[in-house]
Amino acid sequence: MDKYLDYILEQMKNLLAIDSPSGYTQKAANYLMAEYERLGYHPQKTVKGGVLVDLESGDVKHGVLLEAHVDTLGAMVSEIKENGRLKITPIGGMNANNAEAENCRIVTRFDGIYEGTCQLVNASIHVNGEYDKTGRSFDTVEIVLDEPVTDKESVAALGISTGDYVCFEPRTVITKSGYIKSRFLDDKLSAAILLGYAKYVKDENVSLKNRVYQHMTVFEEVGHGGAASVPDGVKDVISVDMGCVGNSLSCTERQVSICAKDSRGPYHYDLVTSLVKTARDMRLAYAVDVYPHYGSDADVALTAGYDVRHGLIGAGVYASHGYERSHVEGMKNTFLLLKGYLG
Repeated sequence: MDKYLDYILEQMKNLLAIDSPSGYTQKAANYLMAEYERLGYHPQKTVKGGVLVDLESGDVKHGVLLEAHVDTLGAMVSEIKENGRLKITPIGGMNANNAEAENCRIVTRFDGIYEGTCQLVNASIHVNGEYDKTGRSFDTVEIVLDEPVTDKESVAALGISTGDYVCFEPRTVITKSGYIKSRFLDDKLSAAILLGYAKYVKDENVSLKNRVYQHMTVFEEVGHGGAASVPDGVKDVISVDMGCVGNSLSCTERQVSICAKDSRGPYHYDLVTSLVKTARDMRLAYAVDVYPHYGSDADVALTAGYDVRHGLIGAGVYASHGYERSHVEGMKNTFLLLKGYLG
C-alpha cells in the first residue's frame, strides 16, 4: 500500500510543478501521456487536449469513466499599462484576494517566460493611504514584472502581449504531520490518485469486473472539460475532484468526501448509495456532503447529453481556489474507495 501512496505523492508534486491554467495545458497532458505509457498503457490525446486511457480490463459493455482535471486557475494579460505594469483577467475562479502578493510567471507566445508578482496597485503601505480600504479585484491588482520596464514600449520589447498566460506559483508543501498544502490541489491531487490507481491495476494484474477508463480533462475550470470523450459502453461517470471542507459541511481533510448534491443538482442516487456502502463496509474515513457552490466534469457529461449515471468523490480540501490544504489520509481514503468500489 505504501508504495502506491508514495507514488501518488510523487506524481502530485510533479504535476503541480507544471503550469497548466485552462487553455495552456499541453505540457501537463504530455507528461501524463508519457507516464501512462511508462506504466504500460496506451493513452490517447483527445482533440480538445485531454488524456484518455483504457485500463484494459473488464466488460466493455458496462464501463466506468473516472474523470479528474489537470487544468488549473490562472490569469491572462488583458492590457499593458502605460507604466509597464500588466492588467490581467482571471481564468476560472481565480480570486484577486488570493492572487495578491503571489509570485507568477508570464508565458509569452514566442519570447520565453518572465517572472513577476501580483500586487495591489500602489502596493507600498507607507505611500498608499487607501491601502486598507481598497477592495481587491482584477481592476485594483496588477502584475509587476521583475524586469526594468517603465512603459508599454519596454514591455512590448520583451515580447509580452495581450493574451499571454499568467501562471501562479503553487508553493507545494507536505508537512511532517501529513498535511498537503498547495495551490491547485484542485485537481492535481485527484489526478495523481488516478495515476496511482492505474499503477495498482497494472502492477497487481487486477481483473476488473467492469471496464474502467480514465479521462484527465483540461477545461474543467471553465466549465466544459467533461463535455466530450465518453467511450462507448460507459454507464457510470465518476468525477474524482476535490471534496469540500468548510462551515456546515462534515468532511475534513483526512477523509474522502462523497457528494450527494452540488449547485447543479443531485448526483445519481443509486451510484451515490453504492459509493457510501463501499466506504462504510470498508470502514473508511468518509463524509457525505452537499456542496453549495460547485460543479463537476460529471455534471457536464450529463448536460452534454450522455445517458449515464454520475457521481463525485474526492479527498477533503480546505480553502478551495486559494492556498489549499488536504492530508495524506484523505488521499489514502480516496484511493481505497476507488480500489474497493471498482475492484
